[in-house]
Amino acid sequence: MTKGAARPVRRALVLGGGGVLGGTWAVGALAAMEQQFGFKAADVDLIVGTSAGSVIAALLAAGVDVPQLEEQYGDRPVTSGPLAGYSFDPVQATGGKRPGMPKLLGPGSPRLIGTSLRHLGQMPATAVLSAFMPEGTKSLERVGHLIDAVTPMGEWSPHRGVWVVAMDYEDGRRVVFGRPGARVAPLSSAVMASCAIPGWFAPVTIEGKQYVDGGAISATSIDVVAHAGMDEVYVVAPMVSFAMDRPTSVSARLERRWRVEVTKAARREAAIVRAAGATVRMLGPGPEDLAAIGANLMDDDRRVHVLETSLRTSSAAWLEADEVSAAG
Repeated sequence: MTKGAARPVRRALVLGGGGVLGGTWAVGALAAMEQQFGFKAADVDLIVGTSAGSVIAALLAAGVDVPQLEEQYGDRPVTSGPLAGYSFDPVQATGGKRPGMPKLLGPGSPRLIGTSLRHLGQMPATAVLSAFMPEGTKSLERVGHLIDAVTPMGEWSPHRGVWVVAMDYEDGRRVVFGRPGARVAPLSSAVMASCAIPGWFAPVTIEGKQYVDGGAISATSIDVVAHAGMDEVYVVAPMVSFAMDRPTSVSARLERRWRVEVTKAARREAAIVRAAGATVRMLGPGPEDLAAIGANLMDDDRRVHVLETSLRTSSAAWLEADEVSAAG
């Protein structure tokens, strides 16, 4: 860079969790983001992924562009790029829209229960709840195979900055794989760990330690980029909503109530990043998106409709992202 030249803008992309349908909605949001702001998602300096967001993060980092993600998540053949010709069935990968029967009815992590008792009030309620959930029986091996198909097996991402968020299932700490100083792991293992919903999927063991879904700590983990030297942070958050629909089913109404709490937490995290000097733009599903998603984020039957809706709604939503996400 020549003397007096402007420093390049440093950008981070934060991809939150949200199950199969949340990840599908995120693809539409990414397409609109690229169009609205004029940069490619994979060209940012740092990509942070949690749960379903970690899958998209790994694919972007491996050279799968957003139009190819649209093909993949829209049940159309991927005709170019690293996923060309690769067959991936989300229903098989996640084991369907309902969790399986647990092997045992006891708590999944007695050690985490002990940790939470020693540190009362210091852990997120979702982390404590995850400890009491029976150990899930479904496997994320097919998700791991997907990541291995586009990234050298056993290695980390070729992208210069990919962070994957999971939770240590013994002490409840957030683990950010890929961040300098973090535990080393193959990218596919880290992604599987980040997606391992307690009570649904079996915990993922990495170097003798068990990990589960990073969403047990935070659905977004925006705050992990607070001191990463970013100028702009774009947050695609499937579990965050600044405006809601009015569902009639009990399950959907309960989901929306939980969504309110997640949105509050995401705003607090975004405030930390803003205080460190970065501009934060955050987008979550709006009323039309929520109506398409319904109550079960793992309901693959709705996936194409969710993607089509997101592609239609997200462009206008990004225009309002600054004002809405910054509001108290």
